[in-house]
Amino acid sequence: MEGHVPVLATETLEYLAPRDGGLYLDCTFGGGGHTELILNAADCTVVALDQDPQAVERSKELKSRYGDRFHFHRMNFESLDQLEEGPFDGALFDFGVSSFQLDQIDRGFSFRGEAPLDMRMNPEAGRSAAQWLASADRSELIHAIRGYAEEKNWRKIVDAIVTARGKGELNTTTQLADLVVSVTPARIRFSSKIHPATKVFQGIRIAINDEIGVIERGLPTAFERLKIGGILCSISFHSLEDRVAKTFYRRWAGRPEGANDNRPQDMREVLAELLGKKPITATESEIAENPRSRSAKLRVLRRLK
Repeated sequence: MEGHVPVLATETLEYLAPRDGGLYLDCTFGGGGHTELILNAADCTVVALDQDPQAVERSKELKSRYGDRFHFHRMNFESLDQLEEGPFDGALFDFGVSSFQLDQIDRGFSFRGEAPLDMRMNPEAGRSAAQWLASADRSELIHAIRGYAEEKNWRKIVDAIVTARGKGELNTTTQLADLVVSVTPARIRFSSKIHPATKVFQGIRIAINDEIGVIERGLPTAFERLKIGGILCSISFHSLEDRVAKTFYRRWAGRPEGANDNRPQDMREVLAELLGKKPITATESEIAENPRSRSAKLRVLRRLK
């Protein structure tokens, strides 16, 4: 689809290996890039999900071209257990915010232009970022900015937010970005290649959309909906997203889930096999064409039983 470049497209298709008559699940439709690749690769059917109302409009173009081979449901992938279709030959997750959401300034995901501070993936539900900042207690702010954003300057930023809120100073994207810049040490402002507010915006976005919790609920349900031999692909852009996927994948493959997992092998159940020892990352040529792919990590497994 024009304007949308799916990341790790070649590698994802290679592992999913769509076949004629197969049924595939795209849990994060976004701009429809991965869905279209799968539909073009074989005479198969794709069921796609997205909670964003604007994704509904984008899905209509694919429906007009692929007919009954394409099914779209407006839903958050954490509600996968409500899906009637399945089981699936393959399932795909592309976590995080879509290119369309980032590029549409009025959605409030980016500080590249003045816009209401929203950041909701489904703008018809939940609290906007501005509403959340106005009411979140200090521990919630710390969890978002130190935890999710992994921001080293979190103390000054949290203090600045607490001081500014209630004064109408945190209603727009540029107001929040300017606030973060104002408490960022000059040595960081002038030496860093990324804007000082980049990670803060990301952390707040993850918090208000409960992105980590949604992944923790959605991934296991997708695994359960796979056929034996089915492939599960997940693309993450943030270390916390990747950590959740890595933990689940290792659990299902009967591997230690972390450094402190010392259970004997006979206490582990092998339900799947990991495909690839390490996560797959973008090539230099893909990064040059699509800078968003720089931080992308693809993990893949096959269900065995």
